Amino acid sequence: MLSIEQNLHAAIQALINSGSESPSLDAAVLMCHILDKPRSYLLTWPEKELEQEQQSRFDALIAKRASGEPVAYIVGEREFWSLPLEVSTSTLIPRADTERLVELAIDKVSLLDGDILDLGTGTGAIALALATEFPKRNVVGIDLQVEAQQLATRNAEKLKITNAHFLQGSWFSPIEASAQFACVVSNPPYIDKMDAHLAQGDVRFEPLTALVAEEKGLADLRYIAEHARHYLLDGGWLLMEHGFEQGKAVRDILQEYGYQQITTEKDYGHNDRVTLGCWS
Repeated sequence: MLSIEQNLHAAIQALINSGSESPSLDAAVLMCHILDKPRSYLLTWPEKELEQEQQSRFDALIAKRASGEPVAYIVGEREFWSLPLEVSTSTLIPRADTERLVELAIDKVSLLDGDILDLGTGTGAIALALATEFPKRNVVGIDLQVEAQQLATRNAEKLKITNAHFLQGSWFSPIEASAQFACVVSNPPYIDKMDAHLAQGDVRFEPLTALVAEEKGLADLRYIAEHARHYLLDGGWLLMEHGFEQGKAVRDILQEYGYQQITTEKDYGHNDRVTLGCWS
């Protein structure tokens, strides 16, 4: 049997050859998953040999990653806002740039009493992050896919977050017409169906229903902006994540529907990523 160090060296080389953008990290995460140990264990016991069953599982997981399958789907988990979240192929993988949406929502919600609505919640990442920051607020997450609604509910239960609740349905349809929120947040589908990026990287394995929208990616963003007005408290905020080239288009949509204080904020890579507006 090969040692941890030998396995990692071989795996890193295989992932480099396959085009992985983070071969060392990928190999380490998969090794930790197989061993059920923290990263520090790999440094402390590099000479430890894997057992036959561990070796077979590790080789299989490296082969999956080399084929392009996202690490989060392979191990079934991704951290977001310091929360370990279960993920599945029925939902998008939570990404670090979406934490920028959470930061901006925290800034706005802090100024106004009221509950929070997360549309297209997926794993529940945004809703659960905001629920931990505002434990006295009620956070509602909605997703069209029943598998996603069930996944988000499991994540809330595992994390013992009791002020986040998840419903299944299309956008605003599961909530009462009289419901009012201090903040509506969403990371909806916003990629044009002709976008070449759909055939590249991790998104090849993610559900198209969570990625692609009509009208060159703007259809769902427009729908949310139009209807969120009826569910926002006076002075409430709508925040939507979008593509890096869609900032102006989304600002124009919000202006068309009468929002005020409209701005587009950049993600950690300095790309336009979140547009927000106040309803008054």
